[in-house]
Amino acid sequence: QVQLVESGGGLVQLGGSLRLSCAASGRLFRINEMGWYRQAPGKQRELVASITREMVTSYADSAKGRFTISRDNAKNTGYLQMNSLESDDTAVYYCNARVLTITLTLVDSWGQGTQVTVSS
Repeated sequence: QVQLVESGGGLVQLGGSLRLSCAASGRLFRINEMGWYRQAPGKQRELVASITREMVTSYADSAKGRFTISRDNAKNTGYLQMNSLESDDTAVYYCNARVLTITLTLVDSWGQGTQVTVSS
């Protein structure tokens, strides 16, 4: 019913920046909360940052001061600006959205993931 497509991942040098995007489409009426998660090899998926429809943001300690989450409600798109990237930021990043569909059903949607690799 709802599709999330991430883009913007890739290979970046230590200290560099990347901007991830997450575009939602499908039978959606409204996107409530959006979030970015990541999963490194051998580790559990963890929440990096989240943002409500009212633009209230929350960050993991590891992301504070370096990452900025934002969204454009008119475009049904979310973003994660990542600066001062560190080796520990290497992971697959997933977009998550809690969506109210046009049938007024709440669904929890995930993107396919985008690889971020920080090289030293």
